[in-house]
Order: sequence, then structure tokens, then C-alpha cells
Amino acid sequence: MHIAILTFDGFNELDSLIALNILNRVKAPGWRVSIASPTSHVRSMNGVVLQAQASLEEAKDAQAVLVGSGVRTRDVVADAALMSRLELDPGRQLLGAQCSGTLILAKLGLLDGVPACTDSTTKPWVEEAGVAVLDRPFVANRNVATAGGCLSSQYLAAWVIGRLVSVEAARNAIHYVAPVGEKDVYVERAMTNIAPFLSDAADRQRQA
Repeated sequence: MHIAILTFDGFNELDSLIALNILNRVKAPGWRVSIASPTSHVRSMNGVVLQAQASLEEAKDAQAVLVGSGVRTRDVVADAALMSRLELDPGRQLLGAQCSGTLILAKLGLLDGVPACTDSTTKPWVEEAGVAVLDRPFVANRNVATAGGCLSSQYLAAWVIGRLVSVEAARNAIHYVAPVGEKDVYVERAMTNIAPFLSDAADRQRQA
């Protein structure tokens, strides 16, 4: 089970790395979480350099793909050659995007007729792409989810875990990373946001 986190130059560390950490709380055979980038190394908006663990081409075969945000996302979507490397398919993959990552899904035509979440800076660009923006931290439609705000990465990660593993595994992952003394509050907030979009996972568990 491969989960790829698309991470480009100028990336927001909170998007890619919080999701990476929470997703890696799952300890299951074959579970793999990768930073997938267009080059071998990418530099964050604050100068942190990461070594890619997977290519963009490998992401097309991942069971789930998350698209992080960054300060150069408009450069990404303006680069036709780069965008052509993103072969994402909601028919066979879970797809999630955060903040300006939502713009990438919009430009790929994966949000047609579906409202989405993003950050306030990216909102006008997403709306310009023809996508209605919700004033919410998280929303999902079938296999496509979007989130708004840097710390909403926890919701995307929990949604992926809930869909691919179990609701209980999602709760456990959030509980592990939540602040001491506030764990129950954090878990309930996360589950309140994602639970309405986990019916597929719940149905699968009932049938197991």
C-alpha cells in the first residue's frame, strides 16, 4: 500500500511533513509513505531541503496521493510539461489536496462540479478555475478530498487511514500525535470533520 505525498519546490513543510508523520503511524505490512517530487531534491518555502523518496511517475500507481501546497504552486500549474507527469485517477486512487494543492487538482480537471476547500490566499485562483470554495477545513466527494489551512493536513492523513485501513486506526494515529491533556479533544475534532466521508470504510469493516 503506497501513499505518495506530492511535494514541489517552495513546499509548505506543515503540509507534507505532518501528513508524512501521521500516515507513518500505521504499522502494517506493505504500508509505505513517500515524498514524491519532480526532482531528486526540493527546497521548502523556508529553505528546508528534502530528498525525494519517489518520482511523480511512481505516484500514478499509488493507492493514495496527497498534494501539498507551497509558494510556487502557480508556477507548477503553469508548467505544462510538469503537469503532464501527474497521472492521477480518482477511479482507482484516493486523492487529497491541501491549500494551494487544491489548485493543482482543479487544473487537472479533478474537481469539476465539486466544491472544495483551500486556504484564503489560494481561494480566488481556485474559484477562477471554476471550483466553488467552501468555508470549511475539510470536505470529500467519493475518492477526492480537499482541505484548507496548514494544520488541516491531519484531516487528510486521518481520512486516508480511515479509508485504507480503518476508522479505529485513524483515531489512533491522531491520538498519538495530539498534545497531552488534549488528546480526546483533538481526536473528536478530527473525526467530526472526516467521519461523514468515511462511509465506504465503515461499510467495508461491517462486511469483513
